[in-house]
Parts: sequence; C-alpha cells; structure tokens
Amino acid sequence: MAGKDHPISPLALPLPALPPVPGVRLGTARAEIRYKAREDVTMMVFPEGTAVAGVFTKNRCPGAPVDWCRAALRGGKARALVVTAGNSNVFTGRAGREACTATAGAMAELAGCLPEEVFLASTGVIGERLPTEKLLAALPPLFGALREDGWEAAARAIMTTDTFPKGATRRARIGEAEVTVTGIAKGSGMIAPDMATMLCFLATDARVPAAALQAILRKGVDRSFNCITVDSDTSTSDTVLLFATGEARHPRVPAEGGPLLRDFARAVEEVLMDLALMVVRDGEGAQKLIRIEVTGAVSARSAHRIAMAIANSPLVKTAIAGEDANWGRIVMAVGKAGEPADRDRLSVAVGGVWMAREGGVVPDYDETPVVAHMKGREVEITVDIGLGRGRATVWTCDLTHGYIDINGSYRS
Repeated sequence: MAGKDHPISPLALPLPALPPVPGVRLGTARAEIRYKAREDVTMMVFPEGTAVAGVFTKNRCPGAPVDWCRAALRGGKARALVVTAGNSNVFTGRAGREACTATAGAMAELAGCLPEEVFLASTGVIGERLPTEKLLAALPPLFGALREDGWEAAARAIMTTDTFPKGATRRARIGEAEVTVTGIAKGSGMIAPDMATMLCFLATDARVPAAALQAILRKGVDRSFNCITVDSDTSTSDTVLLFATGEARHPRVPAEGGPLLRDFARAVEEVLMDLALMVVRDGEGAQKLIRIEVTGAVSARSAHRIAMAIANSPLVKTAIAGEDANWGRIVMAVGKAGEPADRDRLSVAVGGVWMAREGGVVPDYDETPVVAHMKGREVEITVDIGLGRGRATVWTCDLTHGYIDINGSYRS
C-alpha cells in the first residue's frame, strides 16, 4: 500500500478463480520502483495478430503512458503490456516520455515486435521520475518466467492504495464456439468519470476486429466505469485496455461487429461492471456501497448528471457515513446539478421507503425502516424528478475519516 497499510475494506469481495486466456502469457516482478517488499511490475505478452481497444482518462494533464497508448492504439494491434505500480509517470515532462520510449523499446526487443505494439500503464505518485533503470532491469527475467495462469498475481501487483485485488471472468459464445473474457483492475481513490484512478486490463481469446472491439469496450465502459465515483477526482492515468488474441475458432466477425458479437459484448460489459463495483467497494475509507437511481428526468443524460451530483456530494456521503437519514441533502444535490428539476414534483426514497413526494414530506412518514436500512453495508437511494422518462443508475461510497487518513499520508 501507499503510505501505510490499511485494513481490508469491509465491502471487499473475494478474488474469483481467473482462468487462463488462450494466447495470453503473463507474470509479475519486483523492481522496487516505490514499494520494497512486493511485486510492482506486471507483463503480458500476446500472439501476433492480437487486436486491441482502449479507453482513457479525459483529464487534461494525462500521464506519459496514456499519451503513449493513445498513439499506439491507432495501429489496432498489440503484442505486449507493461504495467508499473507506485509511480504514475505523470507530470514528468521529457523524462516521462523518454521512460515510455525506453520501456517500449526494451519490451519490443524481448517480444520480437514493434515498440508501437507495446502498451504501457503506470499508477502511483504524481510528479516523480520513474526509475527506468530499475524497470528495464526487471523485464528480461520476467519475460523468461511468463506463464498462462498468472492472473491472480497480476491483480495484486497493479494495486496501490487498494485493499483487495480485483478480478472477474465470463464465458461467451460466438457462433458455436465458447470464448473467455477475463479482466483485472485497480482503483480505490481519485475515482470519478471519465474514468477513475484505475487501470483495467481485459483479455479474450475471441478474434474480433479492432473497430468492433473498440465499440464494445466504449459502450461497456460508459455503462460501468463511467457510472461510478468515489471522490469526484478524475485521475491523470485512467486506462482500460481490451486485448483479443484470436486464438478461439469461431465464425469470422465482420469489421463492424454485428449480432454475432451480442453475447460477447454482454460478457465484456459484465466483467467491466464487476470490476467497477469492486473499485467502489474499495473506495478509500469506504464503509458503505451506495446505489443511486434517478428516474423521471428529461433525458438519460440529465438523469446521469443528477445522479452523479448526488453521488459526489460530500454532505450526502457524510450523512450516509453517519447513518443519518437526511433526505434534505439529497434534494440539495438534485438542485445543484444544473439539470431541469421541479421542487414540487420531486420525490426521494431511501431503502425503498418514500420519504418525500411532490415537494414535501410524505404524510405519516416513519423514519425507523430508513434508519435500519442505513445501518447496513449497502444503501439505496431513489430519486424521481417527475419531468420525463430519463433514468440512470450510478454507484458511490460513503465519505469517512478513513479517506482523510489515507490521503493525508499518501506520500509519507
């Protein structure tokens, strides 16, 4: 962990068994980039012809690895991935760019490919130079020790302030053939669309053209990682990459995708959603997972913005941390979202109990079941705007003293 060790989140889920993905070899190593007693480098190698799709942060101060990946993504092909934890290689100027060039060049020599077919990701402290010499020294022995069953180790090696490793897997059918989709992610703080301080890597043995793969990934991210927030801070390093090795034998997929990929798209989205919710469950200092559903907005986009305003409100999040059924703070958050809303049509429920309807407190409202609901680990908020048919669901966590403890000592 960064700074000091933190207890495992009470919302943590066990890491499921992550099966090998045909064509993917991976492994981890200890380069001591920042952490001294754990693996902090992850490598994946893919066969020739592997297609790649990616989605990245919208932060205007991205890290050098994000810039590198955006450029590499234009080729649509990948042969390797190198991930480092502990140093984000952000705001490091020319040194950051040179670190990416050197790493990709060294990895390309090992994999027998072009540097532009190597993808890079880093996570950790901002503004410190990446100790490239340590990283480069770790690559050759790691390349010689790659295996097919290294997903669990990789899920642990990409962690920073995470308190538990995050992974998910699904099976899907393309024609009569079964394919695997497996993914890992890291993320705990600096989490907000678009996307979050998170790295996420998925691989599949399906043979899917890069354009179709990109469309599926973008849609899946919009429905998952772009529907979560921990603290409203959009990271400089967010990276989601999906690699398709093409090892499975199934009917040829046209460039535009189409109905043949319907079940595959479902599997990708489910893996992304599993991982996104694990990130929220591991929100720094989190004690409660919060689901916010907004209905009756003028559009789905408006509903999403209102839901995010509620999810990002420190007053709403601290009220939930204190198990205080203060629905007035929810009304406040709706009103500040800048979206169409009518106070006299607004309705609010917590835990399925309507507390306020059409601009006022529900007659004979009994707070007892709401208080009981808020004592649980998972809290549900429903807001009906009363203006249209737009709806959205987002997820967040409460805001506790633990968040301050973790981030107040992050670099120490």
